[in-house]
Amino acid sequence: MKVLVGMSGGVDSSAAALLLRDAGHEVVGVTLRLWGGESDTGCCSVSDVDDARRVAQQIGIDHVVFNYADEFARAVVGPYVAAHGRGETPNPCIECNRHLKFDALLARGRVLGFDAVATGHHARVQTIGGLPRVVRGADAAKDQSYVVHMIPGDALGEVLFPVGAMDKARVRELAAAAGLRTAAKPDSQDVCFIGSTEGRAGFLAGRLDMHPAEVVDESGTVRGEVPAVELVTVGQRRGLGLGGGGTHYVVDVDVPARRVTIGPPERLLCDETRLTSMAWPHAGDEERVSNSEVLVQSSAHGARARARVRVEDGGAVVEWIAPQRRIAPGQTVVFYDTTDRVVLGGGIATA
Repeated sequence: MKVLVGMSGGVDSSAAALLLRDAGHEVVGVTLRLWGGESDTGCCSVSDVDDARRVAQQIGIDHVVFNYADEFARAVVGPYVAAHGRGETPNPCIECNRHLKFDALLARGRVLGFDAVATGHHARVQTIGGLPRVVRGADAAKDQSYVVHMIPGDALGEVLFPVGAMDKARVRELAAAAGLRTAAKPDSQDVCFIGSTEGRAGFLAGRLDMHPAEVVDESGTVRGEVPAVELVTVGQRRGLGLGGGGTHYVVDVDVPARRVTIGPPERLLCDETRLTSMAWPHAGDEERVSNSEVLVQSSAHGARARARVRVEDGGAVVEWIAPQRRIAPGQTVVFYDTTDRVVLGGGIATA
């Protein structure tokens, strides 16, 4: 089989390429050039591209670089900036997977005659009830099914996750045994287009008008001020310009009014969460999930909570079995079956 392997310069994608080569496939490594600006974090730095190229040389496969900077700016960076301007908390890595790695790259792979695209994500694809599904990776601590939940079911037959059945320690052992330069490289935890020096505030300040905002309690009493309402997120506790006197969390962000409302932790509890921009792997999944009990995850490694899902008007409402902390608008919410293993769909939390 001819496989195009996305190589980010990390140990997981390096091991994925090695495993596929050893399995006898015709493997070509590809690194996506996504961010046209300066970067020293994530998977877009010059050193990461160099690591991917050198690993490809080590294991004897061809390596190419595809430039998707314009598509990345349009589909990921632009919406990220706009979301902050609305007071939301976006997840750019998921949008990169949605639009670039499992859309544009898959399409290009088909055009170039590849049978499949592989990545180093810790997830698996299995046939469940006659349909291919994303399921959790074998290493629960490194599972990345949450960030690849949006892959359409009809594309899953062309997607490979070679390290998904392994734990991270075994991945590093495999890479070390092969002498790969990435074997001990730390995992990337940062947004690739935000530099370590400028941070999120510095990045957004050059692309978005920032506005100070009053911090008020639920009675309307002014308690402090934040320098930029666009940087505040629901559930935030620190950096609110408050003095002592109790623990307060952000319960509402109103960008047009330049106002941040705080309250005690119990004010974050809610009975339901509304979603938009739904991703259903297969036709008919809306009906399968609607009014059924599922487990819900709202961050990359967050705890799961039981809920029922009501599908309506192109979106969905998550009805929590027990009240849960409010999910910040813009965050991704993913449904799993009650075994906490199989991805059933997901969406984005709204205000």
